Amino acid sequence: MIRKVKETIYAKGGTAMLHDPSHRPVVPEEKEIVLSRGDKDILRRLGGRIAEISGDKINEINARNWTLLNDKKSVKPMVWINEVPWHEMNVNEELTVRCTHPWARNLEETLRRTIFQWDHFRGDMVVSPFIECPLAIHSTDFGIVEDVDTAMTDDKNDIYSRHFKIQIKEPEDIEKIKMPVVTHFEKATQYSYDAMCDIFEGIIPVKKVGQTHIWYTPWDYLIRWWGVQEAIMDLVMRPDMVHDIYEKMVQAWMTELDQFEEQNLLSLDCNNTRVGSGGYGYTTELPGTDYDPGHVLAKNMWGCSNAQIFSTVSPQMHWDFAIEHDLKWLKRFGLTYYGCCEPLDLKVSYLRRIPNLRKISVSPWCKSGRIIEDIGTDYVISRKPNPAIVAGNIFDEAQAEKEIRDFMDLTEGRSHVELIFKDISTVRYDPERLFKWEKIAMRVAGDFAK
Repeated sequence: MIRKVKETIYAKGGTAMLHDPSHRPVVPEEKEIVLSRGDKDILRRLGGRIAEISGDKINEINARNWTLLNDKKSVKPMVWINEVPWHEMNVNEELTVRCTHPWARNLEETLRRTIFQWDHFRGDMVVSPFIECPLAIHSTDFGIVEDVDTAMTDDKNDIYSRHFKIQIKEPEDIEKIKMPVVTHFEKATQYSYDAMCDIFEGIIPVKKVGQTHIWYTPWDYLIRWWGVQEAIMDLVMRPDMVHDIYEKMVQAWMTELDQFEEQNLLSLDCNNTRVGSGGYGYTTELPGTDYDPGHVLAKNMWGCSNAQIFSTVSPQMHWDFAIEHDLKWLKRFGLTYYGCCEPLDLKVSYLRRIPNLRKISVSPWCKSGRIIEDIGTDYVISRKPNPAIVAGNIFDEAQAEKEIRDFMDLTEGRSHVELIFKDISTVRYDPERLFKWEKIAMRVAGDFAK
């Protein structure tokens, strides 16, 4: 019998951060991009709207407030919504993609989603005054080809669950994990850049952007190859095997990072780039004084880590089998973010051993009073309100406000807080729920402005 591991439900559109963007499974095509006049016109109109939005002074205000938050000088709680069920959000066809060329359709989708969020649930969103052209980077990943069963969970959209077949069972299976090889397909990058420059000439600048924030999460990979129950049992039954395999994963990530640095493929994330599972990375403390604008290094950037599968293990085991290993990775960065969905309310004393830690994820499964007290004003609290509030049969606005306000009341206005609404798998095809939640969160945040 084939045993299976169930992965968290997520959308193909990339709303969840399961795979880091550095791990792209498809080798980029080095092929000239030739677009129709119709596709260009569509993209030019959208680029014009992005230019208009980015010129709004509220972007400067929001960027300044995010900076103050991350510098631990916050003036208000910051609000941002991420990981949206876009398949349920298409109001008045605003998200309908009309281009015909595949490359153009991908770009159009990104632009439409940015505009839609700005118009309907922006929170403290910041829109850049340029269009990003990502470098065409490919990583061979970690050598294990995932054997996956896929099951649709809703035939009206692209949400599905995946079941991974176990491939790590014995200590010798460590050899299945390989060191990644990173390649920049420069011609593919240049073709995209040239196409964008042609489209947006006279409308909005285009900027090449390399690998920014890296979603470092070895345990998210390992449990898909190992099995959840099997991995947790092996923490007790075969600890040496766990240490050896996890350490090899750490070294694989380090090898990949070395190549990003050596090939000059990194870009700064102390801007409106998401860091960890939280909000933007604005801070005056990065890129730091020892910074070469022509060659970004990890020390100029944010790092992060988490061990979501360790929600039920003891603080000591969390340290032994995750954080202590992760320090090799985290110490390479200027500032770091820790956590995602795992409750960390009993583990703050261990997190304090991370020397450059700045943000801690506070999931809905934490004991709020305890973690708020333990964090104090030493770190930024990255609060994750429970997305179940928009997923029920009805949306209770009063309850939504109560949940946010109850948490903020416990901070007594002293803490540095970001409210990050994420993991939103459904709004029951009622986008207004998300629009209303944003207004509620912004109103509560305003009440706790300092």
